[in-house]
Amino acid sequence: MNYQLGLIGFPLGHSLSPKIHTAALKARGLNGDYSLFPISPEDKQGLKDLLARVRAGEITGLNVTIPHKQNVIELMDELTPTAKSIGAVNTIYLRENKLIGDNTDAPGFLADLKRVSNSSFIIPHSALVLGAGGSSRAVVYALLNDGWNVTIAARRIEQAGQLANSFPEYDLRLSTFDFQPSTFNLIINTTPLGMTPNIEVSPLPENMIFAKNTFIYDLVYNPRETKLVKDARAQGLSATTGLGMLIEQAALAFEKWTGANADRTAMQKAVE
Repeated sequence: MNYQLGLIGFPLGHSLSPKIHTAALKARGLNGDYSLFPISPEDKQGLKDLLARVRAGEITGLNVTIPHKQNVIELMDELTPTAKSIGAVNTIYLRENKLIGDNTDAPGFLADLKRVSNSSFIIPHSALVLGAGGSSRAVVYALLNDGWNVTIAARRIEQAGQLANSFPEYDLRLSTFDFQPSTFNLIINTTPLGMTPNIEVSPLPENMIFAKNTFIYDLVYNPRETKLVKDARAQGLSATTGLGMLIEQAALAFEKWTGANADRTAMQKAVE
């Protein structure tokens, strides 16, 4: 079989996905290509045309990134329970002639968090999620399902409120950015602050003091060490960027498309 895979989003100039998935195909001896499909937010017909190629079997599977994670929902025949709960799709495939929208961001984040944190956090698990955009939905969903107490901090508190309303069965706390960092075991940045080219920016103030047991997880993975991660490590804290989550969500998508186990080591090496 020849696996035709790809990524929908806009813009896509800096995407690492082609390298990651090409390495995954090669490591398993599978034939295929991974293409970029930049489709602007206004081009709804372009989105429909591309999904028609998946229906026709011309494309095996697609990843979805900003700004289409929510746009594609109405074009799916079915959502997995995870995608439905999060309200966002990052992986598309055909099953029994149905276009399925899935989300591997949440399990990808949680698997990588457990891998890098190495030890259990102090009970009760207390997490602060910075930002209330698309990425935060998957992170919040993953943490809630893992038994964490979650606080969302956003500059626009109404956006945080909308996110909290998506999970009515949970007691989500809301905050602006005037929180006490010492009350959290885990702080996750889901905003784009600190991303290349603006690498001298952090979502948190320069002089913020964390508790000694705080773990910092920054979803930004370009640069390889963000200012938030640098500042945390300077205080002796454990901190990581989101490169591991990128690999893990890609591996989970690859396994859905091909049925083959993804070689995560080969995928990681491709972008190092």
